[in-house]
Amino acid sequence: MFAAPARLAWLDALRGPAALAVTLHHAGWTFVPGVWAELDRRIDLGSWGVLVFFLVSGYIIPASLERRGDLRAFWTGRAFRLLPLLLAASCLALLLTAAGVLPASPGLGERPWPLVALGNVSMLQELLNLPALINVTWTLSYEMAFYLISVALFATRQAHRSAGIALTLALAAVPLGLLLPRATIGGRADLAAALLGLAVVAAIAVTVLASEGARTVAAVAGGGLGLALVVLGSRGGTWQGVIILAVMFTGTALYRAEQGTISWRAAGTTAAVVAVCGIPAKDDPAWGAAVVAAFGAFALAYALRGRSFPRWLPWLGLVSFSVYLLHPILLHLVPDLPLFLLALIPLSALTYQLIEKPGQRLGRRLISRTPR
Repeated sequence: MFAAPARLAWLDALRGPAALAVTLHHAGWTFVPGVWAELDRRIDLGSWGVLVFFLVSGYIIPASLERRGDLRAFWTGRAFRLLPLLLAASCLALLLTAAGVLPASPGLGERPWPLVALGNVSMLQELLNLPALINVTWTLSYEMAFYLISVALFATRQAHRSAGIALTLALAAVPLGLLLPRATIGGRADLAAALLGLAVVAAIAVTVLASEGARTVAAVAGGGLGLALVVLGSRGGTWQGVIILAVMFTGTALYRAEQGTISWRAAGTTAAVVAVCGIPAKDDPAWGAAVVAAFGAFALAYALRGRSFPRWLPWLGLVSFSVYLLHPILLHLVPDLPLFLLALIPLSALTYQLIEKPGQRLGRRLISRTPR
């Protein structure tokens, strides 16, 4: 009934509830909006879920990068972790949209298809002001920006500065948010979006394929582009976008404290400052409650990391990416909440087995065969 404690089982035990929180947020507004409105004005469960995801990514991504010690292996692993399911789900969403089953994303028919494809495959559509084929993939744009910045820090041997980076971002988010309340990369700037998206893809490609010197230059360029896109392109406003980055680097600071690179006092101070600066990033008390609850949930899971968890909880974390990507599609295919909940988990388990796991295995094989 209970699984033996694994080194990172506590992270999977966080991912599962986070994915379910986002799912319930969208399902509540779809099926029981009157009831959900009462809960949502107290705490935004959807924001809680994505903030937990961001903290988890901040903790695990630099650890993964440093464990591999190789930028090629990192980007290969990320590509084969995310793209197989993302491409499959996006194609399904497109087919269902063409069939009239799913509503089209705003602006989907107004922007050039190659540009929309570039934005969604690169996972930067949110920061390039491009339509998303699946609405929840806006979070992947911030994940990509974080990857780019983390790779730049690793390539320049500055990765240990995560606490200072988180503090700087949090403190800068307030004046930047007041000065840039809306994205300045916006409108119908197709050429700018195309050039920026291609520049990021080129930076990643050079990082993966080029020699060491060019790889470092490309990594730094990619990190600069990632930061600029968040500051200038966040559709939720610069304050909120920069705070999201600060939240991820807070996760990294907590990892550094665990490894003994920085003190727990420094990590705790970082978390407190980021939370305080993040609470007013959105003019909604439910957002502030979500920020506090996300940090609290992460702290609780970390405190329990040596304990055994019920087997279903880490397993739910394994299929959480499928739950996250598929639930917006399934919402339009089933007529009521009970049927939606009954169908989602088995479907996610199936796509995990048939798409996610094979993709991860292929990625690992490619990494093992690729010279550093």
